[in-house]
Amino acid sequence: MTTAIQPPWGTDWKPAPPPIAAEPRGPGNPAWTPGCPSPNPKGRPAGLPDKRLLATQAALDEIKAIVQMLVGRALEGDVNAASIVLAKVLPSVKAQAEKVAFDFDPTAPISEQVAQVLQAVSEGKLAADVGRLICDSIARLADVRATEELAARIEALEEARDARG
Repeated sequence: MTTAIQPPWGTDWKPAPPPIAAEPRGPGNPAWTPGCPSPNPKGRPAGLPDKRLLATQAALDEIKAIVQMLVGRALEGDVNAASIVLAKVLPSVKAQAEKVAFDFDPTAPISEQVAQVLQAVSEGKLAADVGRLICDSIARLADVRATEELAARIEALEEARDARG
């Protein structure tokens, strides 16, 4: 019979202590603490422009030339330039489900509702992907109804318990 031997590196292992929780800090220099002299007593000089604002303004000043260059390259056959122009000019095409009409009884039990949808798909009145979407919606509705019924049953049980005790 063999016995398991602990390796020497695993005998004195202890988990690392959790990190010490520090107070959340706001923006600013993390090395500066209140009560200490300010590392920048005069603050930001008045009238000094923001570098990000300057870069944005320079890009906006040249935007017309940039667009003309991209369109020109796209017309010359540059696929990357064409994709950039089309991505910014044309909206994305999103799939839309078509409107459908078929015999459907929303008061029927869930299994019969799904059977109605499958019948419509098999008869060609409904596309398969639209049928799946409707079946998924029926399933979600069934989940919501089941949750509501459970909540009502729990509430009734709690009321009965409170009435007894």
